[in-house]
Amino acid sequence: MPSDIRPSAPALADSRPGGSALRSPGPADSEAGTELDDLYEAFSKEQLAPLWTQAAELMPEQPAPSARPHVWRWRTLFDLAERAGQLVPVDRGGERRAIALANPGLGGLPYATPTLWAAIQYLAPGETAPEHRHTQNAFRFVVEGQGVWTVVDGDPVSMQRGDLLRHFHGHQNVADSPMAWLDGLDIPFVQQTDSGFFAYGSDTLTDTSTPDRSRAERLWAHPGLQPVALLGERQSSPIAAYRWQHTDRALAEQLEIEGEGHPATMGAGHAAVRFSNPTTGGDVMPTIRAEFHRLRAGAVSEPRREVGSSVWQVFAGSGSVSLGGTEHCLERGDLFVVPSWAEYELTAGDDLDLFRFSDAPIFEALGQYRTQVGRR
Repeated sequence: MPSDIRPSAPALADSRPGGSALRSPGPADSEAGTELDDLYEAFSKEQLAPLWTQAAELMPEQPAPSARPHVWRWRTLFDLAERAGQLVPVDRGGERRAIALANPGLGGLPYATPTLWAAIQYLAPGETAPEHRHTQNAFRFVVEGQGVWTVVDGDPVSMQRGDLLRHFHGHQNVADSPMAWLDGLDIPFVQQTDSGFFAYGSDTLTDTSTPDRSRAERLWAHPGLQPVALLGERQSSPIAAYRWQHTDRALAEQLEIEGEGHPATMGAGHAAVRFSNPTTGGDVMPTIRAEFHRLRAGAVSEPRREVGSSVWQVFAGSGSVSLGGTEHCLERGDLFVVPSWAEYELTAGDDLDLFRFSDAPIFEALGQYRTQVGRR
């Protein structure tokens, strides 16, 4: 609680019925001011805060986020991750060689936004990360490399560039080159709601096999089909990996159909897909939405604002993003964050592919989600 909850002197004068800030203070004003000071000190002593001194901050006319729009450059991130790979082991204690994006508006907290955590994780050749479990919702999007398998509920799942993996417990790199990926979790949301649990698993992987397809994919990754023996809604998607070849083809088909004169895209030259949970038709996780966007060369997205925040990563191509009116150039791997109600607009130079995740499911569930398309 702030140490001084008292409003400024002009505010005090304006707040009195019939009062005027222009009137010279008299003895009555001095006496009332002293009594009011005593009242505020009593509030503070009892851990109380009067609404009338904070209403504008607590209930603004529109979202006024502390988080700021920001861009992180992949070349810099990957260089730092390589250095960490040479100096920082992957073992119990740190658990993961993950480097979190710290939004400059959040006072040094390791959060991309007030609800989302994003990090670059780096696994060197031959390394194995021990297994663990946590209640925070998590996914992995592969940006660089191949030859890593992650184990989910005892099921080995291969990781390739462009794949989205639902969540993970332990992983191994059996290739001769490093792999880097984007981790996305709802850590800040879980932290602020005091609802997180964590448990260590096996120090070694429970299954070190390297199958081309996981059991989860063999059961669930057939379009429009579900195994009858396993029917029932699940909070998170049972599909362990959403493969790049399917995402790529879906985006290409949208643009082809648009070219044939039929509705298919978000806007001219702007295709997008949302990763979904086949048991509910909803988002892959209850607190996180994941999407992939593709813009044709030269295409410009419509300006957009949304309640809730999002993190984007350039998968391929180049272009730019306007964040709150400031233009930023984008290249492969670059990441940027869009705070709540900040206007953003994408422009493709070459064909531009971007992965995006957001906290939209939280605000939809609370009935607070709102979007504005176009400038007003």
